[in-house]
Amino acid sequence: MKALRYLNKFFVKYKKRLIIGTICTIIARILSLIVPILIGDSLDGVEKYINGETTDLQAVKDLLSKNILLMLGAVLLAAIFTFIMRQAIINMSRYIEFDLKNEIYEHYQKLSLNFYKKNRTGDLMNRISEDVSKVRMYFGPAIMYTINMITLFVIVISYMLKKDVTLTLYTLVPLPILSISIYFLSREINKRSRIKQETLSKLTSITQEFFSGMNVIKAYGIEKPTFKDFNEVADESKEKNIALYKLQALFFPLMILLIGISNIMVVYIGGIRYLNGLISFGLIAEFIIYVNMLTWPVAVVGWVTSIVQEAEASQKRINEFLNVEPEIQNTIEAPTKIEGKIEFKNVTFTYDDTNTTALRDVSFTLEKGKMLAILGKTGSGKSTIAELIARLYDVDKGEILIDDKPIEQINLTSLRKSIGFVPQEAFLFSDTIANNIKFGNEDAAKEVIENAAKNAHIHDNIEDFSKSYDTYVGERGVTLSGGQKQRISIARAIIKEPEILILDDCLSAVDTETEEIILNNLKTISKDKTSIIIGHRVSSAKNADLIIVLDKGKIVQKGTHDELFNQKGFYQDIYNQQLMEQSAH
Repeated sequence: MKALRYLNKFFVKYKKRLIIGTICTIIARILSLIVPILIGDSLDGVEKYINGETTDLQAVKDLLSKNILLMLGAVLLAAIFTFIMRQAIINMSRYIEFDLKNEIYEHYQKLSLNFYKKNRTGDLMNRISEDVSKVRMYFGPAIMYTINMITLFVIVISYMLKKDVTLTLYTLVPLPILSISIYFLSREINKRSRIKQETLSKLTSITQEFFSGMNVIKAYGIEKPTFKDFNEVADESKEKNIALYKLQALFFPLMILLIGISNIMVVYIGGIRYLNGLISFGLIAEFIIYVNMLTWPVAVVGWVTSIVQEAEASQKRINEFLNVEPEIQNTIEAPTKIEGKIEFKNVTFTYDDTNTTALRDVSFTLEKGKMLAILGKTGSGKSTIAELIARLYDVDKGEILIDDKPIEQINLTSLRKSIGFVPQEAFLFSDTIANNIKFGNEDAAKEVIENAAKNAHIHDNIEDFSKSYDTYVGERGVTLSGGQKQRISIARAIIKEPEILILDDCLSAVDTETEEIILNNLKTISKDKTSIIIGHRVSSAKNADLIIVLDKGKIVQKGTHDELFNQKGFYQDIYNQQLMEQSAH
């Protein structure tokens, strides 16, 4: 149970609920012990009357009536305390589930992009949902039934020993066999539980990928091969589940067998001792009730053991990610004011997941309030510059300065809050258009949202929708065109009013006329703000204060539009090519 030690802090946090639940359990079990005592007492009273030891029938009737009322009262009180116990412990498990999910999600947010490149979305989802649910069962039912079982065992067995040691020992003979069986079964259950959860993660991942790529699956007509792949993983998951539950299925028959043997012992040994005049008839009835009272706690040992083993396996998987240290560390606690000056000094960067060197010895300076345009072929390292400015990665060699300070010496939250970043692939949440734009500024009024949309040249399109800004865009903005998604993403960045605005090839899905309108609007909006425009079109770069052209991670040209236009090279070639394309249209 090493992995579960991580959760001990939650016992401390919710100790009051745990203490209340434990006290109520003890009281409820003591009250439940009254019933068999009263039944034994009633049977002894009846036996005395039958044997002629007493002739007062009314006294026997009064005894039975009194005992029945006491039993009803004891059962009612036991039910009330059991209800309070369940409320305290089961609710505690739900609070812990909530805290643990938040802790995992918060940790996920701290982890770098590199982590998400190496791990599948389905696996991340499974650990925060299925695995946490397994852990919750450890805090809820497992703890509740364990307390219940221990309390009942201590109280019942203590009373049984007090009444008749010999009969008690014979009754408890099967328990050592039970303990040994549980030990060996639980070890194998732990192993199979981990395999089952890993297979479930694999199934979740492949399902999520299929749903996300459904348009590609349909476009290529590969439904049958895709289903075959899914079916293979689903079949593997089924086999692992069956293997686990086959083992778990041994518990309850084993419990029933051992309890049955205990009942036989009570009847046989108790009968002999009764005939020898050593115990009363009522005590045999009491012991049968005690054995059956122990049936559920003993049977639940297997179930609880199974829950604990599954929780151990799940928490081990959760800990694997919780123990991952974020590659990007925020070393400065105090907020940092960002002005907007950016400087790269001989920066080299390699993606360690692909071992691709994206930038080689890159140097440039962008003063506050100026505009930088970055051009280059696909894979030349343009987007990497944007990611390094936002400190989504740390450089391998060289240095990045923000306002003449090394980027590592700037508060990470302040840095990212100062950046309005529009990535290549526009990502929209499954929400209204208004809320997607407000993501850049949660407190933005309707008028501010509309102004941002107008500057992104998307307002008229939104107004044409039946629900205007209250239109739901579907998962990842699936109901919108590529150009609409890009422009809403631009509106989201504009409404943030950042000190640094980065547009990473986010105008590729719009026509040149729309691009021109948006760029002119941005020129006005981004006055006194540092802007970086990354793209393939010269039209998006010509108004920039500085243009750099990348090729295989190196800067091959640097200057203004007028300077580069007169130089032979990539910029002049692409300018002439795009000019010819426009003339052809």
